[in-house]
Amino acid sequence: MSTNTSRVVTDFILVGFSHLMGFQGLLFILFLTIYLFTVAGNLLIVALVSVDAKLHSPMYFFLRILSALEICYTSVTVPLVLHHLRTGRRRIPRVGCALQMFFFLFFGATECCLLAAMAYDRYAAICTPLRYPLLLNRRVCLQLAAGAWTCGALVGLGHTSFIFSLSFCGPNAIPHFFCEIQPVMQLVCRDTSLNELQVILAAALIIFCPFGLILVSYGKILTTIVRIPSAAGRCKAFSTCSSHLLVVTLFYGTAIFIYIRPKASYDPTTDPLLSLFYAVVTPILNPVIYSLRNADVKAALKRTLRKMSSKEM
Repeated sequence: MSTNTSRVVTDFILVGFSHLMGFQGLLFILFLTIYLFTVAGNLLIVALVSVDAKLHSPMYFFLRILSALEICYTSVTVPLVLHHLRTGRRRIPRVGCALQMFFFLFFGATECCLLAAMAYDRYAAICTPLRYPLLLNRRVCLQLAAGAWTCGALVGLGHTSFIFSLSFCGPNAIPHFFCEIQPVMQLVCRDTSLNELQVILAAALIIFCPFGLILVSYGKILTTIVRIPSAAGRCKAFSTCSSHLLVVTLFYGTAIFIYIRPKASYDPTTDPLLSLFYAVVTPILNPVIYSLRNADVKAALKRTLRKMSSKEM
């Protein structure tokens, strides 16, 4: 497409991994394998929580939603990457780019809020165990989940409508493997300093508000844990939230680095690799973290396998 500023961009080219021409087949196999394991692993957790009566506590209610979110989150980007690697056709319509950005932000912001709800669940379970059934009853859990989804939808709609209300007049090559805010904003015709500040402030709000709640929750959890007299009791209390803490570190660590900075600092060489980590790698790590570090999930998996084997005999 011409870079003539009188022409309006109607589609974009996702540069992605086009510079690795000799590795397209290998990358296709790698991404396909990661995607299949991500979907299978998270579906397994969703199924276990749904069918095992011992996993019907609030913590696993949120874990089931998180696993479903991870499937949606990775499905926004990876199938399109697979299509590009398989066919070599990297064009995406402007509407398609906007939809991809919306759903990526939607699921990402929802996960931000859901991780905060999961931290509150751990706070209530460890710091106020006698009031836990009251604080996290089914109605409250549904309200927290609905609030997370609503917040995610508003963030996705707000950011996407704001970005795509700007004018794009060329070039139309996005130095990334999906339509992320920073590389897309680089293609806007006019000076975007004010728009960039608005995006950063909005991103800081949606990231740091839930993150602040998580820090407060874990501050109170840590204070409670150190007061437990026995070492075994402290280890048991900490083990119930270690998986969640690890997921929070992975998710928020990369999200803060990517979104809370000006577009001038965007590096088309290294930033897509960071995005690759939280958009593709993190979703496959979550079921591994929760299955290997959670005794209840491992026990539920063993019970399910025993039931399946007994039915076959």
